[in-house]
Amino acid sequence: MKKTTGPYPVLTVDGGGSSVVPNAGATLLLRTAQAVGLPAGLSQALAPWRRPLAVHDPAKIVLDLAVSLAIGGDCLADIAQLRAAPEVFGRVASDPTVSRCIDALAADASAALTAINTARAAARAQAWALAGENAPDHAADSSAPVVIDVDATLVSAHSEKEAAAPTFKRGFGFHPLWAFVDHGQAGTGEPLAFVLRRGNAGSNTVVDHKKVITAALAQLPGGPTRGKRVLVRIDGAGGTHELLAWLTRRRLSYSVGFTLPGDLTSIQAKLAAIPDDVWEPAYDAEGQLRAGAWVAEVTDLFNLSSWPAGMRVIVRKERPHPGAQLRITDLDGLRITAFATNTRKGQLADLELRHRRRARAEDRIRCAKDTGLTNLPLHDFAQNQIWCAIVALACDLTAWMQTLALTGHPGHEQARRW
Repeated sequence: MKKTTGPYPVLTVDGGGSSVVPNAGATLLLRTAQAVGLPAGLSQALAPWRRPLAVHDPAKIVLDLAVSLAIGGDCLADIAQLRAAPEVFGRVASDPTVSRCIDALAADASAALTAINTARAAARAQAWALAGENAPDHAADSSAPVVIDVDATLVSAHSEKEAAAPTFKRGFGFHPLWAFVDHGQAGTGEPLAFVLRRGNAGSNTVVDHKKVITAALAQLPGGPTRGKRVLVRIDGAGGTHELLAWLTRRRLSYSVGFTLPGDLTSIQAKLAAIPDDVWEPAYDAEGQLRAGAWVAEVTDLFNLSSWPAGMRVIVRKERPHPGAQLRITDLDGLRITAFATNTRKGQLADLELRHRRRARAEDRIRCAKDTGLTNLPLHDFAQNQIWCAIVALACDLTAWMQTLALTGHPGHEQARRW
């Protein structure tokens, strides 16, 4: 170990010794944080919360908590993993100091979240600049846009916590809405923004979708005005008049789950009248022809006058998987799904495959739940907002490390998805 003027020591590898340093692998995350300027950025952003004679910088406490989540923690006390290895993590705050820091940030949660997000945005810009052609926004344009996936999830609460409420799945807890940027086939993804909500928050609440998308756009390097270089993907919860009109006014591309208008009989009659030669073969997840699945554009078959101009509706029909439960809207034993998009170019099968890859957001949420989101451990709503920001920071660090350190190695093409 060598001392450094930064917040963390520098380790050196010695093959001749016998000592084992716990959690030495976290050095990858620490070096990633330093490479993207996160410690300095957080320190500057959280300076208002540092007391004049304080020993521990709130920025290091927040970063230590993020690293503790990335290596398996799920509560504030798990920062003890870092405290047990001072040769890797330097001086780590005590549990009471950590709790006081979270309380201080939660006392002005709006300002604290803005500060943390400012540091995250600056670090993200540096990370994507260092990533070069591996960055999500490399050579982005209207035909290959940066993709923002928006999805909600349920987080159970096993005790009385502020703003916890019954959920639509008869549970109890919270219903946060998250936005992730997709890294495509080569990588995973990273969180951009979140909105922590009560458990009984609606799935298609427009104001919440606007809020999280606006915050996500602000996290993109280069500023929030991105036009058609940004594609917003949402499941059926985003298929509302108000949200699609708002996305259109922002000149953003979108691909959103859509409920076909009209009564069941008329919908089935219109779909049944589509000639067989109009249906095109659909693609599977690998971009190859999928047996038993077809796509067709049905924009002209329905009255879409109340929807934004330029919106297209594309329908997919396929043989359901063995054991799948058919729905009342399905036709002739085939599963029917639809989505809306304002993308004008590209084959229907490509556009439909692009939309189905929205399911990657579920993987991002699963990873976030493995990184501290499974349980919101604090009582106050503002405290849990700070906790979610730390979860997002931990997921950022993991994604940036994958992008910067696990690319360009022959035989390790899947390393960014480990």
